[in-house]
Amino acid sequence: MRIAFLTAPEGVEQVELTEPWKAAVDAGHEPVLVSTRPGTVQAFHHLDKADTFPVQEVVGETSADSFGGLVLPGGVANPDFLRMDAKAVAFVRDFFDRGRPVAAICHASWTLIEADVVRGRELTSWPSLRTDVRNAGGTWVDEQVKVCDHGPNKLVTSRKPDDLKAFCETFLDVFAAEGASQGV
Repeated sequence: MRIAFLTAPEGVEQVELTEPWKAAVDAGHEPVLVSTRPGTVQAFHHLDKADTFPVQEVVGETSADSFGGLVLPGGVANPDFLRMDAKAVAFVRDFFDRGRPVAAICHASWTLIEADVVRGRELTSWPSLRTDVRNAGGTWVDEQVKVCDHGPNKLVTSRKPDDLKAFCETFLDVFAAEGASQGV
């Protein structure tokens, strides 16, 4: 399965990109780094610059239709930049409209909120987003990983980097099951 990993050009929490990416590769999937502009993505370790990663596809030049699922890594700045980009928000919403599975960790729920796709959904995130999730019509839960199927697609969410092992195992299981049912 081709899996889009959407990040802003800067601000993604490196471990929240690299661990799910490696898990996807190890499971035989094709992860694709998608961003709002070409070039590279500057990752961070909390507030310190980390590595850069080459952008493979650009929002606005690609579509959710060419992917079996979407992963949204966190970092504080990353989803804040993404939610200010109309094409990125539309790209995320398109996965929900097409019934494709989406996985988001940490602060990535901000992008989901901006895409107006959390209403009626149960999800978790970094704890400081709980009010944002509730105000957007979602139900926030404090769980290591949450799978919600109360909507057009499966939504997998986790709170923080400490949850990455459970997050990766769960989103891979959900994506595999959804991919099989979609013939992807």
